[in-house]
Amino acid sequence: MDCTVNLVKDILARDRKTFLKDVDKRPEPKEVESDIPLLADFTEYNPLHKGHLHCLLEAKKAVPEGIFVAVVPGLFERSGRGLPYILTRQARARAAVKVGADVVVEGPPMGIMGSGQYSLCLARMFQALKADYIPRGYKPSPEFTPLLETISKGVGVSPKPYRMVDMESGKVLLKGRLIEDNYVIISLSKSLTKVGFEFQDKFIFIPRIEGVSGTIIREAIVSGNLDSAQQMLPPPTIEVLREEMKEGRAPLHTTRDVEGILYTANHATPYDLKSLTLMDHRTRENILKKRPFNSIDRLRSCIARGFSRHHPERVLSALEARVDRDTISRYIDHYPTVIRILNYKNKEVLREFKMRISQRRLEICQ
Repeated sequence: MDCTVNLVKDILARDRKTFLKDVDKRPEPKEVESDIPLLADFTEYNPLHKGHLHCLLEAKKAVPEGIFVAVVPGLFERSGRGLPYILTRQARARAAVKVGADVVVEGPPMGIMGSGQYSLCLARMFQALKADYIPRGYKPSPEFTPLLETISKGVGVSPKPYRMVDMESGKVLLKGRLIEDNYVIISLSKSLTKVGFEFQDKFIFIPRIEGVSGTIIREAIVSGNLDSAQQMLPPPTIEVLREEMKEGRAPLHTTRDVEGILYTANHATPYDLKSLTLMDHRTRENILKKRPFNSIDRLRSCIARGFSRHHPERVLSALEARVDRDTISRYIDHYPTVIRILNYKNKEVLREFKMRISQRRLEICQ
């Protein structure tokens, strides 16, 4: 069996145990002992490219005395599109510290949640960190400017079908849809409002740079010719990629636990299938009607179309993780019960970070 398949199986098994343990824990608050500003940025770093680096450096330039904390999606290693990451979160954290992040913490399990659930967890992480600043890259456009101005004032914007609404006044600020990067900002402002986190003047909005292509980067990684993407990737990212590829730990973005997915689809009871997170009624009925399956492609054809074009891959991730809706809800209610540190710049920064946050439960997971 391919070594990356074994690695993915091990990660999924380990992360499921961790996830289920976290559900039964509760946060333990403590007093903050430091007044050093903390910048909390959510980024997937899949992999970390020069656009990410630009955002990081601009944020640190704006608050040079602050601690830059990168929140990197964690458990189950699945993106918001439901696809596996190219690198493990440990490797992504290593690259982040190499380019200038002070601390990298594990974010919520992006790939097995709805986008609203994930955004809510992210808001609660920023709340637990008591973030002073939230850097976010965005794509400038005239129609998006009023939304940024509203959010800068500490007012949430709620994304509705084909319109964006001021959560205080109910005024429609924009009709139509937003590109993904800009939509994330809107969704986060709604979640921050929902959890009661004051974010007036906390966002640092950084215009996104051009010239970075995820497709070209992925092609370079698959071919093993990383030099073809060197204009888009910082040298530390290339270094980490080469290290991980040499050790057989990358790339992982095309590797799934196919055996586990098919076993769950073929043998889960109707009730268990119904209970799985992200599993819709129509897909469940299709699976029950057409199983057993002997290929992922045949199973994928049974997954109903969802609101997002990424729905089929997200359902496959749910079948991999085998987490039910009720457990997800309990997890979200108390998130984050533990703040896991994936990497950090040095011991002095780690000490300052520990003094700066209000969460007593900490784990260092390098």
